[in-house]
Amino acid sequence: MAQIDVIGKNGGRKIDVDLPEVNKNILHDVVTWQLASRRRGTASTKTRAQVSRGGKKMYSQKGTGNARHGDRSVPTFVGGGVAFGPKPRSYGYTLPRQVRQLGLGMALAARQGEGKLIAVDGFDLDGKTKGFLSWAAQNGMDGSEKVLLATDDEMARRAARNVSWISVMPVAGVNVYDILRHDRLVIDAAALELADGEGDEA
Repeated sequence: MAQIDVIGKNGGRKIDVDLPEVNKNILHDVVTWQLASRRRGTASTKTRAQVSRGGKKMYSQKGTGNARHGDRSVPTFVGGGVAFGPKPRSYGYTLPRQVRQLGLGMALAARQGEGKLIAVDGFDLDGKTKGFLSWAAQNGMDGSEKVLLATDDEMARRAARNVSWISVMPVAGVNVYDILRHDRLVIDAAALELADGEGDEA
């Protein structure tokens, strides 16, 4: 059971969150699944049946001293079709929901273990970037680290969205890949309390 300090307007307390032990293999599986699902899969080539080439036999079958060819659309000729080339496809696949949830818990545990997980209850910001930078400096963030801000506080998101070293998203968008590619995670305390409650019910 991890104890996380809560800062902010309504902070000054600790919350207990049941986080799993970090397993790099599971984190790798979840990140690979995420990136595979994001691949566009739009690469496409034409087969010999689709290229615009004449279908006429190029020259006589015998007597020319050349290799035997039927038309110029074969892959051996420049401008011919591509053999076994890529076609539009989906690279996504199914990963069990339990594994995805476990991966998210492990990503949170990894940041918590490094002391890089900040829970906030009440940002009390006015939507101005200057105010957010002042708040960040007071809480140990000076731009030397990449920070993921996951909050449903509209004013906080508005204040942080123009800061180059901050990535902003609503709590519902939090995922393993984005947590791991940032050095620090700032998240609503309510989201951690809700997640822990759902885990207890399960």
